[in-house]
Amino acid sequence: MTGAIAVVMVFSIPIVAILTNHFQKQTKMKRDMIKDEMELEKLKHQNFLIETEKMRLELERMKVEQGENLNNF
Repeated sequence: MTGAIAVVMVFSIPIVAILTNHFQKQTKMKRDMIKDEMELEKLKHQNFLIETEKMRLELERMKVEQGENLNNF
């Protein structure tokens, strides 16, 4: 009986190490994925701000052109 317990103990240590390593790798992958998602959201926000500013400038330009056209008549 003690031999069987010793065998189980000897084999359980590497299995626990393998599982622990697997969970650590999984956690690191999740962390990296979240970092990438955060960077993507930052880029999306910057893009939104740039496009909003571009549209504001275009609208302003159109208003100026429309004003010039009214003055020409």
